[in-house]
Amino acid sequence: MEELNERIRDFYDRSTPLWLDTWGEQMHHGYYGPDGKRKVSHQQAQLDMIDALLEWGVAPTSDVQRFLDAGCGVGGSSRYLALRYPDAEGIGVTLSPVQAHRGNGYNREAGLSDRLNLIAKNVYDLDPEVTGRFDLIWSMESAEHMEDKVQLFRLFRSLLRPGGKLLMATWCHRDEPPYLSPSDQYTLQQICDLYHLPPLVSVSELEAAAAEAGLTNLRTDDWSDSVEPFWGAVIRSGLDPRNWPGLVRAGKGTIMGAWAMKYMRKGFASGAIRYGVLTASR
Repeated sequence: MEELNERIRDFYDRSTPLWLDTWGEQMHHGYYGPDGKRKVSHQQAQLDMIDALLEWGVAPTSDVQRFLDAGCGVGGSSRYLALRYPDAEGIGVTLSPVQAHRGNGYNREAGLSDRLNLIAKNVYDLDPEVTGRFDLIWSMESAEHMEDKVQLFRLFRSLLRPGGKLLMATWCHRDEPPYLSPSDQYTLQQICDLYHLPPLVSVSELEAAAAEAGLTNLRTDDWSDSVEPFWGAVIRSGLDPRNWPGLVRAGKGTIMGAWAMKYMRKGFASGAIRYGVLTASR
């Protein structure tokens, strides 16, 4: 596990400056409407993803005084949540010191550093006796990096206040049967190897792990159609010659991550990759 975390940390330390230059502070898929056909800029689609997940999983009247962004990147979602809930205090956690440093700089620029702090730490090492408990835990495309899903959900349950809400969006593979073909398995393995992921789980397996951990009010959905157009946009940005110098500076790991985009595109096209969302309560 520690070796995997070191690879993840190094990957994001090296690739984050390029991503910031290319896409900005949001490091996740965009949302293009339920059928994926909404025509918006890809930066706007990333913000729409945050709104769509909140609307899907959190009641408009929910009182959020404290939130945790588990796997926060440079804190794009964290800052969005801090503005959405102006009385709330937030903590963001990332393995990458580069992301935490850059994100806290953005927090200061946004006037949010008094109530939002990003830290470089393994999510599994969080302790509710140290951090306190939260009304909302936000997990945007980070759970795919975390192998023990039952342990992760038990941790999230311990970090939630009674009645608190977990919202998660994560990469999954399709439910079986029908069973994954050898070609699908190869595609998934390439994605996991190049993006430093443990084996992916299905949406059903994700839900079962959350139930085993004692979370309640579980609900899941598959938003693959809603997010699939994002990879075409990412690939087009990668082919833009203006981004090539930054890609070279970021090093081999980032170049291999860029190469993995073709497998993501293939995985969505074949249905091997699914984009799962989950909401649950303590």
